Amino acid sequence: MTNSNFTTSIVVDQTPQKIFNAINNVSGWWSENILGRTVNPGDEFIYNYKDVHVCKIKITESIPGKKVVWLVLENLFNFTKDKNEWNGNRIVFDITEKDGKTQMTFTQIGLVPEYECYSVCQDAWTSYIQGSLKNLITTGKGKPNSKENDLNQELIKKWGLPDK
Repeated sequence: MTNSNFTTSIVVDQTPQKIFNAINNVSGWWSENILGRTVNPGDEFIYNYKDVHVCKIKITESIPGKKVVWLVLENLFNFTKDKNEWNGNRIVFDITEKDGKTQMTFTQIGLVPEYECYSVCQDAWTSYIQGSLKNLITTGKGKPNSKENDLNQELIKKWGLPDK
C-alpha cells in the first residue's frame, strides 16, 4: 500500500482564527445533519448522509488558529465491500500563514488510492473543502448537505449518542 493520503488546500485572505472557527462549524460546511459537539478535544459527533454514509468522529486535537484533528471512531458506507474503510483514519486541518494570506491544508490520513471509496471520497472532500468550507470562510455561508429527518437511529443507538 502506498502512503498517498488524500490532501487538498485552500488559500484565503481571512485570519487563521476565522478559518479555525469555520472548521469547527461542521454543520455550516459539511452537513446540517451533525449530532453532537464539534469544537473541543474530546467532543464527539455523528455525521449522517442518507443511507450512504454514517460516521462517528472524535476531536483529538484543537489548537486555535493552527490545527484541528479528528479521529474516525466508527464508519459505515453502503457502497463499498469494506463498509468500515475509514475506521481509525485521522482527518487533519493544518492552518498556516503564507505570503500575507492564510492556507488551510486538509489531509485524511488513511484515505489512500487503494480504498474502494477513494475516488468518491476525493471528489466529495474536494467539493466540501474547495467549495463549501472556503465559502463559509470567505462569505459566511457554506453549502453543507441539508438537514434530513432520517438519521440512522440504529447506528446512533449502537455507537452511543454524543453529548449535545
